[in-house]
Amino acid sequence: MKLGRVIGTVVCSVLYEGLEGVPMLWVQPLDKTLQPKGKPLVAADQTKAAGPGELVNFEGGREAAMALDITFVPVDHTIIGIIDGVNTISGEQDA
Repeated sequence: MKLGRVIGTVVCSVLYEGLEGVPMLWVQPLDKTLQPKGKPLVAADQTKAAGPGELVNFEGGREAAMALDITFVPVDHTIIGIIDGVNTISGEQDA
């Protein structure tokens, strides 16, 4: 699983069958010190509860498609959970 922060929402005009009602969100991947790592990506929100600014864990690849209610739909990343807080290496806490 990977760590990320939701930075926005995506509005889809056409959806693949099986993705109806699944929110799509912009996610900025983060490293273990909560700093941006790589480019933002689009992730399906399996929780249906994440929103901008929230810290999330997400999965990529085949596991991403398996996490949704209807499995094996064409997604590259899926948000698996919302994280309440993280203790970083420096000992600081972030929510």
